[in-house]
Order: sequence, then structure tokens, then C-alpha cells
Amino acid sequence: MIWSTRNSAYTFTAPEFPILEKQNWLIHLYYIQKDYEACKAVIKEQLQETHGLCEYAIYVQALIFRLEGNIQESLRLFQMCAFLSPQCADNLKQVARSLFLLGKHKAAIEVYNEAAKLNQKDWEICHNLGVCYIYLKQFDKAQDQLHNALHLNRHDLTYIMLGKIFLLKGDLDKAIEIYKKAVEFSPENTELLTTLGLLYLQLGIYQKAFEHLGNTLTYDPTNYKAILAAGSMMQTHGDFDVALTKYKVVACAVTESPPLWNNIGMCFFGKKKYVAAISCLKRANYLAPLDWKILYNLGLVHLTMQQYASAFHFLSAAINFQPKMGELYMLLAVALTNLEDTENAKRAYEEAVRLDKCNPLVNLNYAVLLYNQGEKRDALAQYQEMEKKVNLLKYSSSLEFDPEMVEVAQKLGAALQVGEALVWTKPVKDPKSKQQTASTSKAACFQQPLGSNQALGQAMSSAAAYRKLSSVCFVTRCWRNIPAHKATIPSSGARAHCGSTTYGGISTNQGKVGVG
Repeated sequence: MIWSTRNSAYTFTAPEFPILEKQNWLIHLYYIQKDYEACKAVIKEQLQETHGLCEYAIYVQALIFRLEGNIQESLRLFQMCAFLSPQCADNLKQVARSLFLLGKHKAAIEVYNEAAKLNQKDWEICHNLGVCYIYLKQFDKAQDQLHNALHLNRHDLTYIMLGKIFLLKGDLDKAIEIYKKAVEFSPENTELLTTLGLLYLQLGIYQKAFEHLGNTLTYDPTNYKAILAAGSMMQTHGDFDVALTKYKVVACAVTESPPLWNNIGMCFFGKKKYVAAISCLKRANYLAPLDWKILYNLGLVHLTMQQYASAFHFLSAAINFQPKMGELYMLLAVALTNLEDTENAKRAYEEAVRLDKCNPLVNLNYAVLLYNQGEKRDALAQYQEMEKKVNLLKYSSSLEFDPEMVEVAQKLGAALQVGEALVWTKPVKDPKSKQQTASTSKAACFQQPLGSNQALGQAMSSAAAYRKLSSVCFVTRCWRNIPAHKATIPSSGARAHCGSTTYGGISTNQGKVGVG
């Protein structure tokens, strides 16, 4: 009530309440300019004026806390926003996002479901629900949610996550189908092109792999993943100098890449520069001490240099990380044989035979060891098992066997009086084209007479093909690792890598190459 001298009477006016949003524009301006200190100062002032009731100021402060890594405090503030405005789906989405970042995936799913009730046509809610289900390994539910997200609104990231589900399931064909659709939708997305190229590379479809990796480099000439993958393809085909030129470009962009140094090391191994190979592999091992592929390669190189104790050390470490790979036990047995520990070598061979049902080299090496120990009956049993595997491989694939392996097998067959004509009839068609396939076995062999167990042991890397994968991400990124035989993308075995974050795999006869 105020006295008016003009009217000589009292007038009544409504009380002035603070305007809750009067400085929201300034808070927004500072936030988008990333001037977070000034933004927090204005937020503090605004909250004091409004007694903590300005929803936008609390919301932006929560975003800043999240950017600074204070996820728990950001969760508390987003929950305040949801309390002030319970019908706002965006607030619930931010609460769920904070729960996800804290690793509380089930709680995040519950909040996202509440948000979905308020806004049923929000693709981001469906996408993030799918990602949460991936982390809980509920792939069918994740697949349904991601398909819903694509139905509402097509996004590159949703395609990536959907493809990742099939990769985690081991269904490469379905994954390729999804990524092909993604590339049709977004043909200039270098991550999609690179991933598709790596998948084709893993399946050995080099023409399509080269095409997609080439498209990646057309849009982004400095894409180190694509360059590393291209280098691994060249390395697989024995073009070590060209591959090293590619790797030099990658080294300028990512100097601390374990797949890169692994691949460089195996290039030197293919060029028979063993000391340089060990140096590069040791650097890769320093950067990724838990990567069994690098340990495998170190063991293979040390076997080649006849440093059996060191080979035993690295192969044992690789087995600790990859205990289900028969090839590793076979190489370990080769090292133990040369260290004159026959009993443990036999145990290693037994484990290799139990784990590896396809690789004839395991049985051949074991037969050689048994023959050298005078156990001809057991050697004959292993030799016959090897013949069965060779027959299966001969009729199920167009594989050509390493000529040195064939030669030793024929000599062993003659010694065991089962005839010199082995079940395979044509060792190689073109010695020159086979040169790169046999390079590891040649380098690893010591040219000893019949059945030198160690010589066969190192010829091993020309067998085996293993594939793997992993990794997942949220609404902001994606894709990570796959392995195989002939050039790794992050790979398996004595192989090289082809840089990536998170995917990879093909291995060569020169070791394991990767596209990490």
C-alpha cells in the first residue's frame, strides 16, 4: 500500500517477485562459448535470487559438472530438475544418462522407460535403451530397441551399434549387411566405410575391402585406421617395404599404437631383420602388455632366432591370456623340445591336439617328437590323425600346403613305413606365389634332417585362422576389434595389427597383422 500525493489517497500494487528465467539467456551464452567459470558465477547469482528454483540454471550446472567428471553431483542436480518439472522427458533422459555413466545400466533402463512414456517418438531414448541392453548382454532386446530407433529416425550411430550386436554374436554376414545399409544411408561416413572394409578384410574379400578403405582415404586422407588396414593388406601379400611406407604415415598420427608397432615388427620379421623385429615388438608389448597376439609374435621371433628360453617365456605369457588356442601350445612344445624338456613338451602337444581339431601341423610335429623318442606306434597314430585332417582340409577348402611341411611329412611317412605318397598330391603350383606363404616357416626353420621337431614347429604360423571382436559405445561413438588369419586387424597369433580402437583382425604367415 503506497500513499499517492497526487490523488491524496493510498494505492495498492502487486508485490514484485523475482523473474526466475531473467538471466537464462546469459547462462546459455556463456555455456555455448565454453566460458564455464563465468557461467557458474551467473548460475550462482541466479539461484540465490530464485532460492534455488530456476530449473534452467540447475540443468546447465549439472551439464558442467558432468563435463568436469563429477557424475554423481550432476545426477543429483538432474534429479532436482526432474522434481521441478516431472513432465519433462529431457530431464529424465539426463538422469538416465548420468546413471549410465555411473555403470548403473538397469536403473538407467527404468528411467528411460519412464521418459518413453512421456515421449514415445524420441529415437534417442530407443537408441540409448538399446545400448544399455548391450551392456547387460541382452542382445535381443537391444536389437528391438535399435530397430525402433531406426524406424523413428535413421542415424549413423544406431546403425553402428546394431552392427556391433551382430559382431558380438559372431554373425559377420548380418553385421556386413547392416553396415552396407548404413553406408547407403551415409556414404561419406569414414567410420562406417572403414569398419565395412575391415570386415571384408577379415573375410578375405580383398577387392571389396580395398574399395571401401580407398573410399575412406578419399574422404579423409589422414584416416590412420584405413591406412593401417591398407598397410596390413600389403603386408599380408608380402609387400613389406610398401607396408612400412604406409605405417610411417600412421606413426606420425598415432605414435603410441600397439597394433602399429606389432605390424612394423612383423614386417621386419618378414624381411628377416630379427633384431629390429624384436625391438618393435618389445615396444608394442610395453604399450599393450596384456595383448596375447604381440606375445605370440615375440615367441615366434625368438623361436626363429633359436632363443628358446625367451620363446618359452613369451609363449607361456600368451597362453595365460589365450588358454584355448592349440597353436600356442604347439609352439610352446617346440620350445620345450629344444630345451630338452621332453615330458613337458609331450604334455603341451597333448593339450594342443585336444584344443585344435583342424590343424594337421599339430599332429605332424607331435609325431616327429614321438618318432625321435623311439615311440613309433604313437607316432604312427598321430601321423594317421594328421592324414585325416589333411583330407578334410583338402576337400573343404582350396588350401595349398606348405612345401616344407609336405616334404617332412613324406619323409616321416617313409620312416614309419606308411609310404612316401602323402594324402596331398600337389604341394604347390607356383613356388614364387607360395614364397610369401611359406616365409614364416622358412625363416623359422633350421633346415635339419627328417623330422626336426623344431623346424616343423615354426612352420606353424602358416596354419590357423581365428576371429574375435569386442566393444560397445553409447549415444556418442562406436566400434572396436576383430581377428583372423593372414593379416591382423587387431589379430590373432604371430600376426600384425592394423590400427583401430577398438576392432581388428587378420594374421599373416609372417606373424599376426592387425587393424586395431
